[in-house]
Amino acid sequence: MTSRVLYLFGSAAPPVFEAGKVIEEAQDRGWDVCLGLTPTAAKWLGPQLHELEALTGHPVRSEYKLPGEPDVWPAADAILLAPATFNTVNAWALGLTSSFVVGVVAEGIGKRIPTVAMPCVNAAYVQHPQFDQSVETLRGSGVTVLYGPGGFVPNQPGERRPEGFPWHLALDAVGAIVSPTS
Repeated sequence: MTSRVLYLFGSAAPPVFEAGKVIEEAQDRGWDVCLGLTPTAAKWLGPQLHELEALTGHPVRSEYKLPGEPDVWPAADAILLAPATFNTVNAWALGLTSSFVVGVVAEGIGKRIPTVAMPCVNAAYVQHPQFDQSVETLRGSGVTVLYGPGGFVPNQPGERRPEGFPWHLALDAVGAIVSPTS
């Protein structure tokens, strides 16, 4: 069986530090994982990038390639964007593609690549009226957004949950929207 390709994208929220563990779990589930990060997330994981590249067998990307350069990743069967920050969710919903990760997921809607997003935002951020509009825009575009009951529930600013970020929900959701033989 050929591995299915998962683009695992992360933005700069504390769960991004668990990328290695998540990659291994996805690989155990039969995924060939390509890791993409927002520029700030790439800076946060800078000391680990070589290890993460070795783990995936692909370059970690955080910037667009130059026009005419070949793509260094295989085509995606699915995309998982988690953790997705307030900025990333809003930029994506508004079509503001200045970052590589947001550009790929925005284009993924048009290419009909099955996509799951799980925000990591605190309860103060979600009071901003744009956030709920952005979540609804993405859901209306066919993106599975794991936010609210059964997904990520915002915590208070500065609070960390003892159970941690619900990565298992995100990986389960990706597996549910892509058939094992894709």
